[in-house]
Amino acid sequence: MPAQFIVKKAKDGQFYFSLTAGNNEKVLASEMYKAKSGAMNGIESVKKNCGTDARYSKLESKGKFYFVLKAANNEIIGTSEMYTTERARDDGIAAVKKAGAVAQIVEKLE
Repeated sequence: MPAQFIVKKAKDGQFYFSLTAGNNEKVLASEMYKAKSGAMNGIESVKKNCGTDARYSKLESKGKFYFVLKAANNEIIGTSEMYTTERARDDGIAAVKKAGAVAQIVEKLE
């Protein structure tokens, strides 16, 4: 399965997206957006920024590792899942770099 940006609508009417890698694993989740256009702009920002190492912040919380992808203005575009090792987190970053530039957009708004 190819990498995908999956756009969804939450029960409260807001929109969000997730990026799944070619193995169908979610590697990045967005914030909530009031409008679908905000989510689409977020996807474009992932595509624009995912290849730049400086856009990733490697973080740790309660013994777990994760990362955030930021835009040039330092706003968070997306957050990873929690990983048990730094290596797994770094593999997650590599997956975003690979998938983010080529992923198809799929809307699942029902």
